[in-house]
Amino acid sequence: MTAHPGQAPLTGLRVLDLATLFAGPLAATMLGDFGAEVIKIEHPAKPDPSRGHGPSKDGVGLWWKLLGRNKRTITLDLSKPGGRETLLRLAATADVVIENFRPGTLERWDLGWEELSAANPRLVLARVTGFGQFGPYAHRPGFGTLAEAMSGFAAITGEPDAPPTLPPFGLADSIAGLATAYAVMTALTARERTGEGQVVDMAIIEPILTVLGPQPLWYDQLGHVQPRTGNRSANNAPRNTYRTADGSWVAVSTSAQSIAERLMRLVGRPELIDEPWFATGADRARHADVLDEAVGTWIAGRTRAEVLGAFEKAEAAVAPIQDVRDVMTDPQYEALGTLTTVDDPELGPLRMQNVLFRLSSTPGAIHWAGRPHGADTETVLTELGLTEGEIDTLRSEGAL
Repeated sequence: MTAHPGQAPLTGLRVLDLATLFAGPLAATMLGDFGAEVIKIEHPAKPDPSRGHGPSKDGVGLWWKLLGRNKRTITLDLSKPGGRETLLRLAATADVVIENFRPGTLERWDLGWEELSAANPRLVLARVTGFGQFGPYAHRPGFGTLAEAMSGFAAITGEPDAPPTLPPFGLADSIAGLATAYAVMTALTARERTGEGQVVDMAIIEPILTVLGPQPLWYDQLGHVQPRTGNRSANNAPRNTYRTADGSWVAVSTSAQSIAERLMRLVGRPELIDEPWFATGADRARHADVLDEAVGTWIAGRTRAEVLGAFEKAEAAVAPIQDVRDVMTDPQYEALGTLTTVDDPELGPLRMQNVLFRLSSTPGAIHWAGRPHGADTETVLTELGLTEGEIDTLRSEGAL
């Protein structure tokens, strides 16, 4: 796994992506973006459902174009004897297998850790499920929505007098996907010392609990249960969204005391700085009504451009509330190269998120968007050493 200058850092790593919707496949995407060879293995008749999620163009799912990028796609029915044997042959050549079947499914097909590690003792098996591999909920169907509810995220999201709020996108799955990529790299690093692979047990309910912060600690030590506060924070104020004179919205944060003081001077209320309660973020939060009125009134009298310009001049913290149309033309995203264009043989040029971070010497890259279902089956299996007759036999068996 030693990278050469200019070479993608994960070049030489082979990943088998057996997972669907969305955490496992996203982890494989992250690895593929930085040079890993990712082989996406889908059921012959039931492709990854992400191919059909969300809007499509000319019958081609757009979400898949993002999630399936940098992956070669093959079909394989793992429940068939030929499919099982072929997966074991592939596993013998791989470094990582990522799967998200319910616990016990791979074992039912005689493809559990015992069989996979026998085929390749250096293999890392990442198992991504809603609730983990053991415990009272392990065999329940699990999705990110359940993790968002169960972790406490929904309980603290929304207005105080409104119902708990779920995110309108795959938040828990995405966090778990990033965590899985990190876990895989940790296991691979350990393999460099031990020479042996191991199992990664990733429960989608856990990473989101980590990013929610010290709530368990607060409850353990103080009995404190964080309430829903809308856009406000219990730790600082003013912190909210505010409407401008031209009907736009901006978000303001004052996590630093110096920023809060600059903001009060900017909006013409410097006397508030001298209030005893202004000295700490928590005390300011208890007077959020006063601060929101001061900031909101000032912003309401100015256009978004005027607000942003004044905040920048005052070195106060503000950002426009942007939808995707704004994101596509935002100059900071443009400077960072956060969005890139990928040429796709099915749909032509596609604009999508670039790789997750920039490396100065061994950068990642997007070489192609998600490919059609099973597009690389014959190529990959031929590279594996299967003859044309063996491939035909697998097809006749229904394993491809």
